[in-house]
Amino acid sequence: MGHLGGAARVGALAALALVALVQTGWAQVFNPTTFTLDNGMEVVVIENHRAPVVTHMVWYKAGAADEKPGKSGAAHYLEHLMFKGTKTRAPGEFSDIIARNGGRENAFTSYDYTGYFQTIAADRLELMMELEADRMTNLVLTEEVFEPERLVVLEERRQRIESSPGGLLREQVNAVVFQHHPYRLPLIGWAHEIEALTMEDIFDYYRTWYAPNNAVLVVAGDVDADDVRRLAEKHYGPIPRRDVPERTRLTEPPQIAPREVVLEDPRAGSPSWSRRYIAPTYSAGDSEHAYALQVLAEVLGGGSTSVLNTSIVIEQELAASAGAYYDPGRLDISTFVFFLSPRPGVDVDNAVASLEAEVARVLREGVDAEAVERAKVRMIDSAVFAQDSFQSIARIFGSALTSGQTVEQVESWPDEIRAVTVDQVNAAARAVFREGTSTTGVLLPADPDQES
Repeated sequence: MGHLGGAARVGALAALALVALVQTGWAQVFNPTTFTLDNGMEVVVIENHRAPVVTHMVWYKAGAADEKPGKSGAAHYLEHLMFKGTKTRAPGEFSDIIARNGGRENAFTSYDYTGYFQTIAADRLELMMELEADRMTNLVLTEEVFEPERLVVLEERRQRIESSPGGLLREQVNAVVFQHHPYRLPLIGWAHEIEALTMEDIFDYYRTWYAPNNAVLVVAGDVDADDVRRLAEKHYGPIPRRDVPERTRLTEPPQIAPREVVLEDPRAGSPSWSRRYIAPTYSAGDSEHAYALQVLAEVLGGGSTSVLNTSIVIEQELAASAGAYYDPGRLDISTFVFFLSPRPGVDVDNAVASLEAEVARVLREGVDAEAVERAKVRMIDSAVFAQDSFQSIARIFGSALTSGQTVEQVESWPDEIRAVTVDQVNAAARAVFREGTSTTGVLLPADPDQES
């Protein structure tokens, strides 16, 4: 009784939070200011005066899926080289200046975007704009910086993929899930293509995509929107817009049979299993299912009280972990993923059979209405808590605007989630979990003395 009572109290508190959100509206949580510079650069400002800190991010609407055929790794390689100097800054000077001013910086490459960010004292914002605007247009590359960085990128690939059985399996599974679409390529690139990239290849990508009218500036923190506009017009405004090609992507053909990748590796400490289904996103496929699929992922695999964790991990004690996740934010199609790691001594097939039975039950009987409501409350609460992190806020808007969404869509997300019905969740499950359209990945430990 104590456990049920505690859960009821938590549910009541979450419900109160949900009511508060309904009354206040989502826009009053982030309350962004948006505008576009004359050269086409989009700007989003989220004021948050809790601490005298600011996160400054520049996002480019180009990633690994925008690379030319045979040039995989160019987007990520360029991300590294953007720290190697400009016409006015020596290699490494960019990072040195940020460190001397007490800031932190990094960058990241995805399939649909590349982002660069700094978190620093709010009174250093103009300096960040000056530095970032400089490398938007004035990048300088020489053999002295280009070739050593190739070795850095190749070593990163070895550490993340080639030295990791899980990384190797994910790479192979990804290439099987997507047989035609560029999402099949490794984000970091294939090793043999990284080795063949030239400075001209990198400059070609840079000149093609790195333009103000193909970029989004997101500033979150202790700032005034009018001041940000003035600084953005001063530092980014003078950069001339350039013609940027449309992002054309190959279309994935329909899948007509299940696919499976099995990797046996002596370095694998324990087995693992995953299954992926092609799924729509906000901007591709049957987009009407995107919000319901998010709720479905939370119901099935979102934490300790989810269907899969409760059944397979806690009650049946078949797996050390089991869950599901789904990313609706890609520019093109995405995947809905199930995963599990069996407990020591448990046969992987037995654990998988239990997961498959749970999915079959959902398709047959539908999801529980109360579970759907609890899932929606958890999701909206998590979004509200994001306002405590300047970087999280900036990432939400940056990733959305570079992947086909609008500010209005970001702001309306809680309303869309709140409106999802049980019938919509069940319809989404039936639309995505179709027999013969899955790709399964299995990692198995192998005897190191076993002959190949």
